[in-house]
Amino acid sequence: MYCATEGMSRICNPVLYREVQKMDQLWIRIAVGIPVVISWYGAYQQLILRKPFGNNPAPDWMMLVLLVVFGAIFPLFFHSLKMSTEVRKEGLYVCFHPFHFSFRTFPIKTIRSCEVITYNPIRDYGGWGIRYGLKGTAYNVKGNRGVLFEFSEGNKAKRLMIGSQTPEKLSEAVNRAIKMQN
Repeated sequence: MYCATEGMSRICNPVLYREVQKMDQLWIRIAVGIPVVISWYGAYQQLILRKPFGNNPAPDWMMLVLLVVFGAIFPLFFHSLKMSTEVRKEGLYVCFHPFHFSFRTFPIKTIRSCEVITYNPIRDYGGWGIRYGLKGTAYNVKGNRGVLFEFSEGNKAKRLMIGSQTPEKLSEAVNRAIKMQN
């Protein structure tokens, strides 16, 4: 439940739907794991065993930099990637960690329509993550299902696709929030 304090009164706004998705697919773990293993092995070989790593070895300081970047920062960055989606009475909230420091808010009253869809992440939006394209903006972490929203902004429409592992529940929560507004 989300609560805020305004003056002397406390306003609580229950969460109707919450989903947290992580980029934990096997192919991502392998793509991240290969440079991690190589950097740790190379650093061990060259810095601990004092055997040059490779045919044209990097200096020790460079090997240490590679170890820090590819052996620690790179996997920690991918481990921290997650997308949180919440629906509350007044809005739809999306936060893509670590790129967003707070939730992006989409007011319920501006939602014109929402539809559960199956999409092709690469063809339709250019992959996973925060994507901007001809079909609108997409926030997706994994899979190929989500909810396509159309918002009214003045006299024009804005499209947003939010990937979800439970798109029917997300759509249902948004529809409940819309009914609460009326």
